[in-house]
Amino acid sequence: MRSFEYLAPGSLNELLEVIRDRAPDFKLLAGGTDLLVELKHGPSDPKLVMDLSAVPELKGIEETPLGLRIGAMVTHSQIQQSALIAEHAPAMMAAAATIGAVQTRNMGTIGGNLVTCVPSLDSGPVLVALDAQVTVAGVHGRRVLAITEFFVGPRQTALAPDELLIDILIPTAMLGRAAAFRKFGLRKGQALALVNAAASIAVDDDRIIEARIALGAVAPTVIRATDGERVITGKPTDDVGALREAAAVAVTEARPIDDFRASAAYRRELIAVGTFRVLEEALALATSS
Repeated sequence: MRSFEYLAPGSLNELLEVIRDRAPDFKLLAGGTDLLVELKHGPSDPKLVMDLSAVPELKGIEETPLGLRIGAMVTHSQIQQSALIAEHAPAMMAAAATIGAVQTRNMGTIGGNLVTCVPSLDSGPVLVALDAQVTVAGVHGRRVLAITEFFVGPRQTALAPDELLIDILIPTAMLGRAAAFRKFGLRKGQALALVNAAASIAVDDDRIIEARIALGAVAPTVIRATDGERVITGKPTDDVGALREAAAVAVTEARPIDDFRASAAYRRELIAVGTFRVLEEALALATSS
């Protein structure tokens, strides 16, 4: 690892001033679970690394008039332990529990996980299923994007070189929405996803009135299976066949690849199974409440 300058700004304004002066020749250090590996073994050779751990505007989980705000520096362990997450978005806890080992979850942040933007990121599908938004800030101000707009490609987000992710918002309308998450890997723990799936469902008068299906590790970014969603929207809540049909349609919306961990054909099987299971679980939650 080559030497670099290290700074730990104490506020967002201080951080943005440095970004204004030094962009794009810097790296942002959140939990460090990915960046330190990159610094040791990757091509990255930054002159400046800025530690985000002292920036208060990036921390905290709180309920606001707009929804549930989750700071970008919130760790996966904090998500698992949050009473607000448990009350409003428990599927996020299920997703956080599948990320790495305890040490990784203690250090790794949801913001860092999203910014890496690998196709298999575990935080993404639930946030897509819950129609989350993200706030980014830069030297020219702030902007809010749908989480689906934030993911651009493998390891590529909508962030400009002089911007950073501030927080994630689950809109008020989605708080408490019945949702489920499943991850399939080569082993139960500390494994990259072969496929991960999430779904949220709203019901009224024994019919499904809204459904969102999200899939990870099956395309260049986390995707929303909108054709599958349309299959079950408006269907009776006891129509299990519609859930299976939606899962089958979701398979056609994915673009899984062959690699050393699994074949595309096997991944397609997992998509069908995972999508059906998250729809079944979300529907059970929706009809029991």
